[in-house]
Amino acid sequence: MATKSGDRVKVHYTARLEDGTVFDTSEGREPMEITLGEGQIISGLENGIVGMQPGEEKKITVPPEQGYGDKREDMFLKVREDDFPEEINPTVGQALQVTLSDGRSMKVVVDQVSQGKVTIDANHPLAGQTLVFDVRLLEFFR
Repeated sequence: MATKSGDRVKVHYTARLEDGTVFDTSEGREPMEITLGEGQIISGLENGIVGMQPGEEKKITVPPEQGYGDKREDMFLKVREDDFPEEINPTVGQALQVTLSDGRSMKVVVDQVSQGKVTIDANHPLAGQTLVFDVRLLEFFR
């Protein structure tokens, strides 16, 4: 029997960028457990798990549009350097956590610093990336 939408699955996975850099893995910890069709993970990975059988291993390549999307220009924001707290000296590549007006926090990365202006990138860190997952289906439940 193969998995289908609505099944609860347990999988081990290793997630890589196209250049082979590992950015996440479940190996050495509890397997990931999700219900297919509920949108709990990116669609490209979820769609790749559908149809697998227990014990099967599979390489799933996920293009940006089925992962974290393309980088969006409207997610690059310009901020005055003076608006940063005194203890923060923004530098290119620096990861920062900002608090939004509704109280939620968001991770951003400094993309550019020039003439008193700082451009921050609020895109998801994996936006624009093709992702490669090595997945092993352990079990599933209907």
